[in-house]
Amino acid sequence: MPEHVEVRLADDVRLHVEASGPVDAEVTAVLLHGWTLDGRSWHRQLAELRERFGERVRVVTYDARGHGRSGCMALRTATLAQLGDDLAAVLDAVAPAGPVVLVGHSMGGMTIMEYAHRHPGHFAARAAGLVFVSTTAEGHTHTVYGLSPRIARLIRLAETTGAGVLARCGAWRPPRALLRALRPSIRWMLFGDRCDPTDIRLVTSAVARATLRSIGGFRASIGAQHRLDTLAALAHLPAAALVGDRDRLTPPPCAESIAAALPATELTVCPGAGHMLMMERPAQVNAALTGVLDRVLAGAREASARP
Repeated sequence: MPEHVEVRLADDVRLHVEASGPVDAEVTAVLLHGWTLDGRSWHRQLAELRERFGERVRVVTYDARGHGRSGCMALRTATLAQLGDDLAAVLDAVAPAGPVVLVGHSMGGMTIMEYAHRHPGHFAARAAGLVFVSTTAEGHTHTVYGLSPRIARLIRLAETTGAGVLARCGAWRPPRALLRALRPSIRWMLFGDRCDPTDIRLVTSAVARATLRSIGGFRASIGAQHRLDTLAALAHLPAAALVGDRDRLTPPPCAESIAAALPATELTVCPGAGHMLMMERPAQVNAALTGVLDRVLAGAREASARP
């Protein structure tokens, strides 16, 4: 069973962290969830990693500030920059030594990039591999929701206006009755051709646990981030990037630009899949993740064998 840890950050926000495997494992894998979600979105990957690697790999997930079981925060800290700082703090608290493979979905992938940008020395000392799932290094540059550019601009205007309103609503959470009514829209936005009913229920449950401040507050930062230059400096790391060809939020050009910045990256495009690849295509995500971990473990063994 995973251990539950509370990490208190410098601004007194408390993060809910779950970890399994020994602290002195050969490698630690840290899985970061997307915007409005929580650590449960990785449940199919957690089961695979425990079965395949046992105690060789320590696996860590946590709920970002304002999400899941983590505490709410001041509106000014609802930024990707702050999430990058939070990741550095989590690593120091629950995985203080040894190589780390960072795995990020959507906002989680952007958090990894921000951590690399803001803490280059810390990142260089710890990060040994990267997996980017349905994410982008270019803000909303490529996001057109699968619609015409004109309609996409109108949707973005409505979305950003609404986000500004929600950001001022503090620690309140979305009414579950409203989310049930919006479930068809959530399904359209986040999933591709097929959607398991249990997955849409889990996603809806996660959104219900996110504070309105986090749902609205992070929107501006997510839309504005540009970190391709940061990625280009990480080309030496084993890496993988995955995207669904039906992804309306981070479509294939987002993953293609990441792969271009990291030429050794293994790029996987999943036909018929949307934004929630961990749920829609767990086999492909698991294969990419275990592939990077295998390479990092092999490198760690080689390093330890040198005189």
